[in-house]
Amino acid sequence: MKTRDLIELLLLAAMWGASFLFLRVAAPAFGPAALILLRVAIATACLLPMLLVRGEGGMLLKAWLPLTVVGLLNSALPFCLFAYATLSLSAGFTAVLNATSPLWGAVVAYLWLKMPLPRWRVIGLFVGFAGVVLLVWAKVSFKPGGDGLAVVAAIGATLAYGIAANYTKERLAGVTPFAVATGSQLTATIMLLPIAIPLWPAITPPLSAWGAVVALGIVCTAVAYILYFRLIAHLGASKAIAVTFLIPLFGILWGGIFLGEALTPTMVLGGIVILFGTSLALGLWAPRRLAAA
Repeated sequence: MKTRDLIELLLLAAMWGASFLFLRVAAPAFGPAALILLRVAIATACLLPMLLVRGEGGMLLKAWLPLTVVGLLNSALPFCLFAYATLSLSAGFTAVLNATSPLWGAVVAYLWLKMPLPRWRVIGLFVGFAGVVLLVWAKVSFKPGGDGLAVVAAIGATLAYGIAANYTKERLAGVTPFAVATGSQLTATIMLLPIAIPLWPAITPPLSAWGAVVALGIVCTAVAYILYFRLIAHLGASKAIAVTFLIPLFGILWGGIFLGEALTPTMVLGGIVILFGTSLALGLWAPRRLAAA
């Protein structure tokens, strides 16, 4: 891996890790629906002109239906669920749960696309989900004041990501990644408009919340997508997915620095187990590879 690619990989992980910090700051002021409407609308305003300059605008009309599905499953729904989760869960905790997305992707690929799962990848799935149980065990309480619904929302968001990844591979193979990114943000904006407008906050949010929204839309969505697709072009999808393992580290780091969030032993242990299981489930570790190493 070239130094430039490594720097971009770390930068992307830092951006996506910071998204949980910004959600944590802005969600209480805006509410999940209004916050995510602004996030995807800002990202669309940044990405759409570049797509048109690239001459790929026609793809949005040609593939409007699958792009709408991806906009729902990869942006509107999971973004809102994570925004809801951060109303009560820490940024670092939520970032660790986000690392389970590839696990759900593997499960959906097996059940829907009939993709084979070798023994070591099956073991990885069990290990990864055991890490999730370990991480959330003390959090799953549905009593008043409990975090059970927030945990379910965060896990539901990662499941949506897993479905979206497989749907994109199956139905949008002929559409460029940049068009998928732009189209998904545009359709997410359209879908969220009738939901978010009636839920617009009655009290004007503070400047700190507005700053977090702008950072979410521009840095953590528009710029991050551009970086991600550059990495896929330079390294390939299998290596670009390594960003998944770095996001929790930055999520915990930013939460600790800017919000004073504590790093608990359960988060450390659960995170390690989840990431190890994910690496197995993605096929990054296997007997032959270990023997070769």
